[in-house]
Amino acid sequence: MVNLLQRLKYSIEADLNQFFDKKEEKNPIAMLNQYIREAEKQTEETGKWLERQSTLKQKLEQELEVTTEMLAKRTKQLDLAKLSGEQDLISFAEQEIQAYEQRSMVLQNSIDKTTEELFGLERKFEEMKHKIKDMKVRQLQLMGKENVVRAHHQMDHVLHPETAGNISERLETFEAMESYIEHLGQKIDQQHEITSMEERLAQLEKQTVKKEILELPQ
Repeated sequence: MVNLLQRLKYSIEADLNQFFDKKEEKNPIAMLNQYIREAEKQTEETGKWLERQSTLKQKLEQELEVTTEMLAKRTKQLDLAKLSGEQDLISFAEQEIQAYEQRSMVLQNSIDKTTEELFGLERKFEEMKHKIKDMKVRQLQLMGKENVVRAHHQMDHVLHPETAGNISERLETFEAMESYIEHLGQKIDQQHEITSMEERLAQLEKQTVKKEILELPQ
């Protein structure tokens, strides 16, 4: 189990920068999302093993408790057997005491070892959870960076379409657009001026005609 956890830990602690540099042509955000999901799944499975290990430790402790109680019981019974002088009971009680003492030692050693291993597993388990948290922070950082890149790309698409390979037929840039609008404005102003001149000339023409009519001899 420890070796398996070490492999999982090594997998999760892989250098993300190198990992995504190799996958850069694919969507790095999608790759990171997939990697995080796999890491979370591995961590969840590891948590189940920890629960199982903790349960086994509890069972060992329960067995030790029962063994300790039986050892105390047989010790009292041995004292009674010795008082009664019944050798077969004395022999049986002594054998029982020896068996429970041996079992108690084995159980205690197992509990000590299991406790030490469980502590090590729990520490690695916490490291795995921290690593996932760090990856999620990296995920947010990459998402922010991706948003900035996309925003810049969209802005450049409008501000400098010639660099994005989207040259329009007439309005390539904001500068060209401004130039076009300025030209259009001048044309409109010129047309307005011509129209105004025409109106004044027409009015002058009317006034002249009217004046000539009035000056005709009666």
